[in-house]
Amino acid sequence: MIERLGDMPAGTLGFRAKGEIEREDYEKVLVPELHRALEGGGTLRMLYVIEDLDKIDPGAMWEDSKLGFDLLARHRHALVRSAIVTDIEWMARATRMFAWMVPGEAGVFGLAELEQAKAWVAG
Repeated sequence: MIERLGDMPAGTLGFRAKGEIEREDYEKVLVPELHRALEGGGTLRMLYVIEDLDKIDPGAMWEDSKLGFDLLARHRHALVRSAIVTDIEWMARATRMFAWMVPGEAGVFGLAELEQAKAWVAG
């Protein structure tokens, strides 16, 4: 499931991913929220809290790839900061390894650093 976080600083978006991630999570939650933020030339300051993941549906992986291409190709200059907040070590390591590919600044934080990550994304 992907859900929007309601307690984010002004001008930022936050999402929590946990359990089973399905294609519908992208189609009904993530993509519409990101496109809404981009309307009218807006910028993106995003935070993703990734907790215990049980399963990622292949359809969700495809949607993630399409979203990544859309953001990188069409909205490259809109990406200001993005943070991954997780205690899943392989995911944190992979994010650090590929951060150079993401426009804007990218940060990785542990779950105990959630408030620090929110402040960094907003800053």
